[in-house]
Amino acid sequence: MGHIHRFHAATIAPSHALAGHPHSFCRNRHCPKCQSLARAQWLDDRRSELLAVPYFHVVFTLPQEIAALAFHNKGPVYDILFHAAAETLRAIAADPEHLGAELGFFAVLHTWGQTLLHHPHLHCVVAGGGLSPDDGRWIACRPNFFLPVCVLARLFRRLFLASLEKAFAAQKLTFYGSLEPLRDRRAFQRYLAPARKAEWCVYAKPPFAGPEQVLAYVARYTHRVAISSNRLVDIDQGNIRFRWKDYRNGSRQKTMSLAADEFIRRFLLHVLPEGFQRIRYYGFLANRHREQKLARCRQLLAMPQPEATDEAAVRDYRDQYRELTGASLTECPACQRGHMVIIEVLRPVKPCRPVCDTS
Repeated sequence: MGHIHRFHAATIAPSHALAGHPHSFCRNRHCPKCQSLARAQWLDDRRSELLAVPYFHVVFTLPQEIAALAFHNKGPVYDILFHAAAETLRAIAADPEHLGAELGFFAVLHTWGQTLLHHPHLHCVVAGGGLSPDDGRWIACRPNFFLPVCVLARLFRRLFLASLEKAFAAQKLTFYGSLEPLRDRRAFQRYLAPARKAEWCVYAKPPFAGPEQVLAYVARYTHRVAISSNRLVDIDQGNIRFRWKDYRNGSRQKTMSLAADEFIRRFLLHVLPEGFQRIRYYGFLANRHREQKLARCRQLLAMPQPEATDEAAVRDYRDQYRELTGASLTECPACQRGHMVIIEVLRPVKPCRPVCDTS
């Protein structure tokens, strides 16, 4: 469904219109312009769950040879990435020698770098402490220290490779092109041999400006994929130019030009399988008992419980967007004086009935 609008007291050029807040309802999670309200609501929900404790930003990155396997096996390999990272955090944190507590965290899958190449990694936002095994007390981590990174990296590597081998044995992996010889078990084992010896990259540091900073960072990737429209510079003679940050050169802003087909190829690298959950919650933030566990955490930390909200009160989405983001969907994005008025609502065309294939 889409809306047709007109502006009162203002007219804007197409370029300004693209820079504003679109009234798109495609709701496709890979759309670079859609779902801004859903993203703002998600961020608001996560902020409401923050506890009065330090938070840590933990990133699990797959080595290049494993990323190549994920290229043809997104569902199975990304599932293994979530499982191995979550089990690593939970197991090390539950060990009394390290913390002896149940953590609460969420993980967001991110599969691209600034130049849109395939770079699968997992961002985890983790509370700096957790519930004791009997839920009787809050166990805080050491100041400015979460868990030993080298221990996390080695357990993550072991758990991931063990699950990958099980997926291979269960014939859940497919191999194409240059990786086709890996269908042979011995070739597959030889391929994984360097990864068994390499040090896998796990990053764990407290957010520099507090948990809100890392929440805002990961929120940029929760409801879209690969690139935002404001990084696009222009399209000229079949080439697309876009801005990117060179992190190896002091985060210097640069411009890259790609042929349109190569740009589209890179974008499509990051389209996820249908139904795949790119955001997952664990420990005392797991969906099943989140409300109960968070209430216990707040009690142990002497925090006030959040006030109940009236879920029956349904607000207009434009009012919600202004409340959550501070931006307006009704004001002209060019002059901020003209107001947008809906003149027609376009309903989706009724889909054709599916044809059953009985062959």
